[in-house]
Amino acid sequence: MVNRNPVETILGAVVVLVATIFLAFAYSLSNIKPMTGYPLKATFSKIGGLQNGSDVRISGIKVGTVTGEVLDSRTYQAEIHLSITPEVHLPVDTVASIASDGMLGGKYLRLDPGSAKDKLPAGGTISETRDYKSLEEMVSEIIFMATQDPGGPK
Repeated sequence: MVNRNPVETILGAVVVLVATIFLAFAYSLSNIKPMTGYPLKATFSKIGGLQNGSDVRISGIKVGTVTGEVLDSRTYQAEIHLSITPEVHLPVDTVASIASDGMLGGKYLRLDPGSAKDKLPAGGTISETRDYKSLEEMVSEIIFMATQDPGGPK
């Protein structure tokens, strides 16, 4: 049997307690908790790695969470389900697009509210969407534009 010094046991307990408090504090400050609110849907041809739990943001501020993704069996498009915080009332002409936090960052759903007076109801669908463009697609478009003859066909 190993004899343990009571000071070592107490010190170990203090370290575990401090670590637990730190983790609880860090979790409370982070935005990884899913937001509860009213449900909406949006349909995309490509979602580029957007996942359940991804942020929904307006002007960089988190206003919701992606709660699900389903493949529509008729159109073969991705139907994204999201939850928007109740304080945010989106106009019916809101545009949804999939954005990235940078080269190595995760994906999030970006909302650009329109100016319509009518608001999207709970369970409504965001009809205007822009599909995700990969880095390769953007580079390809730039190269295509750069190699076009400015005078057009002759």
